[in-house]
Amino acid sequence: MAIIRLEGIDIIKDGNLILTDLNLTLEKGDFIYLVGRVGSGKTSLIKTLIGEFPVKKGQAEVAGFDLTKLKRRQIPYLRRKIGVVFQDFQLLQDRSAWDNLEFVLRSTGWRNRKDISKRIEQALENVGMLHKKHKMPHQLSGGEQQRVAIARAILNDPEIILADEPTGNLDSDTQQEIMALFMSIHHSQQPAMLMVTHNMSLLQRYPGRIFKCGTGRFSEVADKQEFDFSHYME
Repeated sequence: MAIIRLEGIDIIKDGNLILTDLNLTLEKGDFIYLVGRVGSGKTSLIKTLIGEFPVKKGQAEVAGFDLTKLKRRQIPYLRRKIGVVFQDFQLLQDRSAWDNLEFVLRSTGWRNRKDISKRIEQALENVGMLHKKHKMPHQLSGGEQQRVAIARAILNDPEIILADEPTGNLDSDTQQEIMALFMSIHHSQQPAMLMVTHNMSLLQRYPGRIFKCGTGRFSEVADKQEFDFSHYME
């Protein structure tokens, strides 16, 4: 059964049509890349999947929710099933790594202190950051902040992980470390994973299905050998 199923949807931002007649199906364990120039609709697709942009046309089911009928009160429940990782980490700067994760759990309905502590320890251990749980974001390197952000994304054991340029602000060695961490999580937990990237080396080292955004359209790259990535990687 598909975890993400979009059929013939339009993505609209501030009254402007960004992508039209979009089709996408992802099942448990699927992994895809999304490429496209700045402004081509990649982030708008992610915002649609998490219920930030409404869907008015076509069919759209994400983690068991019908986005065409999604009520505002349902959005937090949808987002419990989705982990999102951003390029700029988006950690709360006035809270430690531990407190950033605790804030998310309490915001998504966790109440038992013992269960909260156990889940945070497990998530931080999974990303190699348990030993820095009391550090503030400004005390961490970019790679360490992204590890905490990934821990935050996997807290609720999501069915879907959306990663929007997660290595974009990192040096080349750290990019490879973070990508290896994503692959480890994907292998062990088997979420459906969509990753936006402009990094050709990642596409080559960790091959997967590739979809492109451009000129208002969204489609899969059928022949990677013949595809001119230079038009989509700026």
